[in-house]
Amino acid sequence: MRFLGLILAIGLAGWGATATVYAAETSGLPLPRFASLRSDEVNLRTGPGQRYPIDWTYTRKDVPVEIIAEFDVWRKIRDWQGTEGWVHQGMLSGRRAMVVVGGIHPLRSQDQDSADPVATVEQGVFGRIVQCPRNKDFCKVAIGTAEGWLKRDEIWGVYKSEWID
Repeated sequence: MRFLGLILAIGLAGWGATATVYAAETSGLPLPRFASLRSDEVNLRTGPGQRYPIDWTYTRKDVPVEIIAEFDVWRKIRDWQGTEGWVHQGMLSGRRAMVVVGGIHPLRSQDQDSADPVATVEQGVFGRIVQCPRNKDFCKVAIGTAEGWLKRDEIWGVYKSEWID
């Protein structure tokens, strides 16, 4: 029946009638949003399907990515370096991850500029977001065995107005 409706819609479109467009189902979650890679091997494709060529393969679990579009079970993602492509939804996790950006930063013991540093972290270091309180400039992160606070503009993986408990 759906096939017949599509043929009818296409045929009517040729006569000036409005065509019916069937959209692929999506998750219904807001776009854009952050997620992370679920596996140590994730293929980034040029389009939403296995017939599209693999453009890149990620070889690290828990890399933060931004989901910017959806098509059926495929998600278009962007990484912190601006690389974009399509991955299967099964290769993504809702776990929140981050990567340090913008140079070398102190990982602080509290969410204040004056707090003592517990470590120093460099650009490109990956970690997990533990908490980003509402109306605060800092997020609590876990990097290896260390936990501490980094400013939101020192990490990629959370929006400025987003809060995470």
